[in-house]
Amino acid sequence: MTDEPQQQPRLFGNRWADAASPGGAGSGRDQCRCLGQRLDRPPSRVKFHKDRQDTDSAGWRRLLELVEEAAEDRREEFKPLVELSAEQRRQVVTLPPTIAKLTAVRHLVLYGSNLVRLPPEIGVMTGLEEFTPYTSYRLHWFPYELTRCPNLTRSTVSTRALYGNYKYRPPFPELDSETDRIGELLPGTWGATTIRTCSVCEAPIGHSGPVQAWISLRVATDILPLLVNACSEECIQALPRPPEHYPPTPHRGGPSVAQPAADYLI
Repeated sequence: MTDEPQQQPRLFGNRWADAASPGGAGSGRDQCRCLGQRLDRPPSRVKFHKDRQDTDSAGWRRLLELVEEAAEDRREEFKPLVELSAEQRRQVVTLPPTIAKLTAVRHLVLYGSNLVRLPPEIGVMTGLEEFTPYTSYRLHWFPYELTRCPNLTRSTVSTRALYGNYKYRPPFPELDSETDRIGELLPGTWGATTIRTCSVCEAPIGHSGPVQAWISLRVATDILPLLVNACSEECIQALPRPPEHYPPTPHRGGPSVAQPAADYLI
């Protein structure tokens, strides 16, 4: 009997080792079952997360400090979550509007976050080249303003967590047609607590409130579900055409929206 050399197991490095958040007591994020757990039985309806940001929490206050530090030293990579404890990470469900100051940031890393939404001010981060919200499983959509980042060419997104993703086509939340809303909004209905400017032309939103629509577009590496808050139907009509195999026009979501067959069915 001859001895054959044993094949050594292949080791794979963790690409995001330096982006993973530190340990600590408790989980750094909440569980999410919005899109269901079975590919062969996606939910018929979904809704926005209702979470409101607690601006008095330690996690939020620390995040504000980190944004100011990054703006002051003009750092090119911003990984705020690695500076937060597990408890603090769980307290952060959005980013502050002050991220508009981070025009020098080229890579925004939000690996493993508890985020449920992003502010439109992300579109002011004009230096952004790479966007990594990977394994942020509660982040199902993005603001249309992300398309304003002219240098953004690379992204790493957990696509199965996205509304309308090609793998099993979960639905989009049905957008409210109610108008004449002024002041603070319900995030579970509008996807935001305030909407001030048009996603398309940047004009102020009038007293009648925004005209909302969903559209799927390629942003960097991925095709993302984008929420548009427009000042008029004319701005909705000015939106670009979605890519093939996605709803061909802007829409208001809900179970009536016809989507192509899920990838697992093909």
